[in-house]
Amino acid sequence: MEATSIDSRDIRQGVWQSINSYKIGPLPLPIYIAIAAITIIAALNKKLPNDIIGGFAVLMLAGFLLGEIGSRLPVFKHIGGAAILCLFVPSALIGFKLMDPEMLKAITTTMKTANLQYLYIACLVAGSILGMSHKVLVQGFMRMFLPLLIGSIAAIAVGISVGWLFGYTPKHTFFFIIIPIFGGGIGEGILPLSIGYSEILGRPQAELIAMLVPAALLGNVVAILSSGVLRWIGDKKPHLNGNGYLVKSGEDVDLLKTDHTNVPIDLGLMGAGLLVSCAFFILGAVLSEYTGIPGPILMIISAALLKVFKLIPEKIELGAYQMYKFVSSNLTFAILVGLGALFVSWKDLVHAFTPGYFAVCAATVISLVASGFFAGKWLNMYPVEAGIVTACHSGLGGTGDVAILSASNRMGLMPFAQISTRIGGAVMIVCATLLLKLFN
Repeated sequence: MEATSIDSRDIRQGVWQSINSYKIGPLPLPIYIAIAAITIIAALNKKLPNDIIGGFAVLMLAGFLLGEIGSRLPVFKHIGGAAILCLFVPSALIGFKLMDPEMLKAITTTMKTANLQYLYIACLVAGSILGMSHKVLVQGFMRMFLPLLIGSIAAIAVGISVGWLFGYTPKHTFFFIIIPIFGGGIGEGILPLSIGYSEILGRPQAELIAMLVPAALLGNVVAILSSGVLRWIGDKKPHLNGNGYLVKSGEDVDLLKTDHTNVPIDLGLMGAGLLVSCAFFILGAVLSEYTGIPGPILMIISAALLKVFKLIPEKIELGAYQMYKFVSSNLTFAILVGLGALFVSWKDLVHAFTPGYFAVCAATVISLVASGFFAGKWLNMYPVEAGIVTACHSGLGGTGDVAILSASNRMGLMPFAQISTRIGGAVMIVCATLLLKLFN
């Protein structure tokens, strides 16, 4: 009898441990369910705080859940499924009027009144640029400059030509389809780009985000598929394959080893990094008054210049980087949920996906990758690796880079991918915004 009791207790403990081991985001399943129940009960009884506390609860719960589902669905998980679900599901819920009004109020207060998206942008831009190794930034950019330049020019020409065939004006194709693909993701690209466009065109940011997001998502999917094709080409033709190395001379070996991601977390430095990120955003707003250039664009330029000329102490750069990692790890899906709910119109989103739109996005990315492949061969680089790194120029931020490099089994190329995505994206955003202001 006693043995049976012990066995049943062991079974219960085993089941409970199994349940606890399953996580939604960083939370064990029972904890997630408890927090979700509290939040839902509060919303149904109109007791959900209409402030950043209630907003954080709703956004993070939805973000963790949709991100978890998107990262587990077969096939879908390899093409940015988590980001797609976090954007599309809230947009659909609002479009079909299925979201609880109290939850929507809390999200609106957090995203629009408290401007959580601006804090997110500031931390992402400052931390991603300041946190890069100076050696990687300078030397990596020098090696990637020509393939990126050649690939971008070819992609723009092809994209505009295909757009013209499907009835899009060159201006619309360039600013609203090609640039979002090359912008470096949603947080680092679409958000600052939409703010800049909104200031210049005098149109609502929500309307512009709905126009820009589909291109970024489709471009990321095509880049991932292209990366898989390049891996297959490398396996079939070994002379084109660097097996993870970009430059044929092997000079990038030491460069690929430079990585400070394993430095212990310093909570004090993270606080300094948060303040520095806010200061960059404020600086952009101040300079915007005198230059007429949108603040987020000036924030990117300021961070890049200070990084290149080593004007910020390394400790502060580390703090900004660690703050960026914290924000990107914990708030990215939450921010995407907020964007989907408030800034991405379901109707506009559905109407954006037309055969012509697909064709422009696909042609742009394929021509970018093909140009990088052939330019790499000419520049004494391994063509397969050159094409893969160039493909990251159309990646959906850091998660897009991971997906692209995973599809080709080339995760060691991450420093070059970051140059392609972050710096290449920042350059495209700055140039596009200045051009739009010039020609508007």
